[in-house]
Amino acid sequence: MTEKPRSLVAVLMAVLVVLLGAQASASELVMFERDGCPWCQRWNKDIGTIYDQTQEARRLPLRRVNLDRQRPGVTLKEPVRYTPTFVVVDGGAEVGRITGYISDDSFWGLLGALIGKLSPAPHGT
Repeated sequence: MTEKPRSLVAVLMAVLVVLLGAQASASELVMFERDGCPWCQRWNKDIGTIYDQTQEARRLPLRRVNLDRQRPGVTLKEPVRYTPTFVVVDGGAEVGRITGYISDDSFWGLLGALIGKLSPAPHGT
């Protein structure tokens, strides 16, 4: 292999490491749901249609995990037993959770409290 291709491979590997590191340390809101869950459907109707447009979503992008088909892919403090369960994840580990869904007011209040547990957001997010 000549010097230029080796340099290109080294640069691409460095970029990959940076991107994977940024992804692993990113904060997110993981929604655990199941097929046919009526409270999940209610959350989808009340909040799911607007969540991506909120300041909370800029800080905690939503990732959905269907427990009937997927594994969580994050380190949880305890198993998810009820759906919906919303887990705030930072650096791949659980910071806190909201179990169940009652109303939009309670959801936003509880989510705000969990966001308060995170380290300050980088400037511009």
